[in-house]
Amino acid sequence: MPIDLNEHLKNKRQQSQNQQKENPEPKKDDGKNNNNWGGGNNWNNNRGGSDFSNLTNFVPSGKKLFIWIVIIALLVILIAQKPFVIVNSGEVGIKVHLGEYQKQPLEAGLHFFIPPIEHVIIVDTRVKTLHFTSNEDMERRNNQSIAQKVPIQVRDKLGLDVAIELTLKYQLDRAKVSDTIRDYTTLWDEVIIVPGILEVVGSVIGNYHAEELPSKRDEIANLIATNFQNKINAIRDKPVRLDSVELRKIILPPEVKNKIEQVQVAKQEAEKAKEEARALRERSQGKADAAIIEATGQAKANQLVSESLSSRLLELRQIEMQGKFNDALRENKDAQIFLTPGGSVPNIWVDSKNKRQNTAISQ
Repeated sequence: MPIDLNEHLKNKRQQSQNQQKENPEPKKDDGKNNNNWGGGNNWNNNRGGSDFSNLTNFVPSGKKLFIWIVIIALLVILIAQKPFVIVNSGEVGIKVHLGEYQKQPLEAGLHFFIPPIEHVIIVDTRVKTLHFTSNEDMERRNNQSIAQKVPIQVRDKLGLDVAIELTLKYQLDRAKVSDTIRDYTTLWDEVIIVPGILEVVGSVIGNYHAEELPSKRDEIANLIATNFQNKINAIRDKPVRLDSVELRKIILPPEVKNKIEQVQVAKQEAEKAKEEARALRERSQGKADAAIIEATGQAKANQLVSESLSSRLLELRQIEMQGKFNDALRENKDAQIFLTPGGSVPNIWVDSKNKRQNTAISQ
């Protein structure tokens, strides 16, 4: 193509020169039409020939043109391949050169590589959160570090189906990212985290009956966290750091849930009856204690009275009573004196002469 174009331009210029020799330029007159249609056409022909001549000086020919085409094509392909990558904060880049993973990860910033013999894998090294739950997490839609899966389905000691909802938080070791991606690919959490937690939860729940799971929730949560931590630590080179394991919910089979509710109702009724019996016993005990206190007080009063009746007091009372009898006998010699049974001091006397004025004296 370049050779044909040059030959075409050369022939065109030769024909123009021959035409000028055969048709000499006509004389100019004062008419405007002649200037426009005569000399003007010749001027344009001369101008066009000069332009084509100058154009050939800038158009490369032969091998040079081919080289320029190859260079431009390579540049276009290179730009289309994007030979650079931007690593954001919280990420690292792994450069792969001819299939070999570079040991040193690329930190945040702009990095260049040579496609197609090199490419860069971007890996998120922030703390990742994995929810095993049936509830839709709206935050997960805008955050690549949050993932969600269905609850973990396991069986209890008797083979009943139990669903466990929990949350894991973990993070890649930045210094070991290259080896981790090389060994487990970019889906490393699906290879390390998910199978491990499924195995641990199944082994822990399998040692319990479904109806006792709610009452032993804290114990089960500690066992799951401890066993999963031990499993992560047992991985070669320890590529993952486990931050937390949170047991969120234990979903029991409907029949087990109904049975637990019935047991809870029975326990509540039994506790209520026990409280009523305790209150009744306390009231009865209060009455008995009151009677005992009253009897004890009466006994102490009787004891005090008994202790107060000394022989000297009795002699004094006898002298006082004897004086009253003497006074009565002086006034009435026929007075009758009665002695109380068991006592030596007469305490009743009656005036037999005046029946209407009978007088009784008692202690």
